[in-house]
Amino acid sequence: MSDPLLGYLLASGALLLFTASILITKAASSRLDLGLGFLIATSTNVAFSALALLVQMQLRTDTLQWNLPAFFMFAAAGGFSTYLGRWFFYESVVRFGPAKASIFQISSPLFTAMMAWLLLGERLTPLVALGMVMTIAGLMLVSCKPDFFSRRSSPVAAMAPDGEPAPAVTKTPAMQRLMQSVLLLGMGSSLAYAIGNVLRGSAVRSWNEPILGALIGAACGLALQVAFSADKGAMVSRVRAARRSGMALFATIGVTTISAQMCAIGAMRYIPLSVATLVTLCTPILVFPLSHLLFKNQDKVTAITLAGSGLTLLGIFIIVMR
Repeated sequence: MSDPLLGYLLASGALLLFTASILITKAASSRLDLGLGFLIATSTNVAFSALALLVQMQLRTDTLQWNLPAFFMFAAAGGFSTYLGRWFFYESVVRFGPAKASIFQISSPLFTAMMAWLLLGERLTPLVALGMVMTIAGLMLVSCKPDFFSRRSSPVAAMAPDGEPAPAVTKTPAMQRLMQSVLLLGMGSSLAYAIGNVLRGSAVRSWNEPILGALIGAACGLALQVAFSADKGAMVSRVRAARRSGMALFATIGVTTISAQMCAIGAMRYIPLSVATLVTLCTPILVFPLSHLLFKNQDKVTAITLAGSGLTLLGIFIIVMR
């Protein structure tokens, strides 16, 4: 199997797992507070990736070689993506509506491509660039809703690309001022995810340990969540009082999202970072029709949705078959 084919297969696996996590989050959000759900999902991220690493260590024939710079890049990526990216995304959803937040998020592969070009010397052919533009345009059509210009909407109406809920933080006066700007919030989320992707891609290319890298990032994200949580003292009592069905669903989300991250990190070793990011970001073309089937009246499939899906798939086809 060629390296590019392996990269595309891993990215496709991440796409399917992220799609599953978003659909599960839609069902779980009515059973448990999203802030508590984030804590459970991120804790499961750490536990499941640690278990996967233990299995890998038992099966591998070579010894683990430590790479300290890559270790810190994986940790920083966890801070940017697992924590900051999700927080910015959900704050923009709550304040300005899911449509605007989603449109900003779609720009993440472009920032990833730009930073990968400047920092890693990664270049894209004109044909691949055309495919990326077509895919992003298609995703914008799929994500665009009739209420695009409304100021705010339910935060459950959109999910972050990795399908997990938002972390809860203490909001300082400086944060309150920051959250008045849709541009800063939207761009902050997109840039945070892009920086995390570039850090992960750079790390895995020098240290081929996607499972360990996912564990390091998840542990960093969990540490930040605990450190900046507004109600650390009440966490234990909230967990005890939570509905077990909701906790089980968010634990499942933790398993799917960390598995998807492992696949995405692995894909970044074999294909351009921006392409791997773009493929995993194509969740709307799967989420909207599946939501219509599973949740009946929600997320209706329109002609614009179908046109956007077709344009997205054509763009992906151009990238893969170039």
